[in-house]
Amino acid sequence: MHLNGHMVEGRGLVVVVEDEPSIADVERLYLTEAGFGVHVERGGVSGLAAIRRLHPVAIVLDVGLPGMDGIELCRALRAADDWTPVIFVTARDDEVDRVLGLELGADDYLTKPFSPRELVARLKGILRRQDGPGTSPPLTVGAVTLDRSRRTVVVDGTDAQLTTTEFDLLAKLMSAPGRVFSREQLLSSVWGHADYGGGRTVDVHVAQLRAKLGVASPIRTVRGVGYTAS
Repeated sequence: MHLNGHMVEGRGLVVVVEDEPSIADVERLYLTEAGFGVHVERGGVSGLAAIRRLHPVAIVLDVGLPGMDGIELCRALRAADDWTPVIFVTARDDEVDRVLGLELGADDYLTKPFSPRELVARLKGILRRQDGPGTSPPLTVGAVTLDRSRRTVVVDGTDAQLTTTEFDLLAKLMSAPGRVFSREQLLSSVWGHADYGGGRTVDVHVAQLRAKLGVASPIRTVRGVGYTAS
């Protein structure tokens, strides 16, 4: 299948927004070998336009872009209710950058230099979780109902707009109401790796979930242990 002159493989199209040609070429190579179609843009403004035009299944987004940086680009997408999965990549190993990216709704985060195989693995993991189980009964805790099959969350009759990772984190907590999950357990189960960003990553996503769910949020903190839904 072709889309605007770009070959789209069975896994769907990924838009890569990266201003370093050598890195973009490696990302394109590995993603193509993994079965994805790939469209590359070098700047934030052109990247945002391409994302809006092509509707990719996922976005690999450099933070340090000319014109419009990755943070601004992600903010523009989320403000327009575009929740396409985003993986941030950056040369800066700065917790402020990482936390800000996650607060804006990024699904994952890689710091350069990174293994391109790791990038592909994390992208596949996000999309696999997004597909979800074929059939699964809805989960309800308090005023929050989560439908894993349809990947929807309803709070007091109103749909909540969550990223893929926010949805998966909430689903994990709601799958066993009253059970306390440690940050390490959540990192392993939701992100698929136990050392990414430390517990701060989980904390930021929990804070985002609470903000979106409001007073109906079922998530409770168990000090010194982790989180539970009750």
